[in-house]
Amino acid sequence: MAAASADRAQGADAPVVDAGEEFAKIIEPRSENRLVLEAGVWHQISPKYVRVQFISGGSMLAIVVAATLVVALVFGQAWAWIPGGILSVILGWTLAIMPRQARAIGYQLRDDDLVFRKGILWQRFVAVPYGRMQLVDITHGPLDRGFGIAQLKLVTAAASTNVVIPGLAQSTAETLRDHLVAVAESRRTGL
Repeated sequence: MAAASADRAQGADAPVVDAGEEFAKIIEPRSENRLVLEAGVWHQISPKYVRVQFISGGSMLAIVVAATLVVALVFGQAWAWIPGGILSVILGWTLAIMPRQARAIGYQLRDDDLVFRKGILWQRFVAVPYGRMQLVDITHGPLDRGFGIAQLKLVTAAASTNVVIPGLAQSTAETLRDHLVAVAESRRTGL
């Protein structure tokens, strides 16, 4: 019994995160009917995530605009303005709201689970019990590696509780992965 209590106390210790690698404050919706953040320490993602999204989204927008111009002007196909314009507006809007969406992403390490939240209009809160985690995976593409960020994926038996935390600093993702694996192992042995 005392060993289980010691394991829980050790598992509740959050990994150290450099405050300079995160946004300063988590953004909440303004509505009174919002899902309220619980008390405790909420960790956020790196602002570098927004830069990576701007580069990838901006590249896609440039390709759409270029393709539209080539099809419409070079080949004389006036119909290309409609899908090109629609896609450009959607991509532009996505890029415009990206910083606010990124500041709304956060996670909290509690005694028995990890709580993940994202979204402003469509909020999502997911609590993943440590003992139910089956896999903790870190992935990052070439652009992510260039900016020193990664995404951490938590997999459970229920597909609806899988969580992907994007835009974590590389060192934070590795420390968090090691912490979650250690805590998950201690919880599973207690079952």
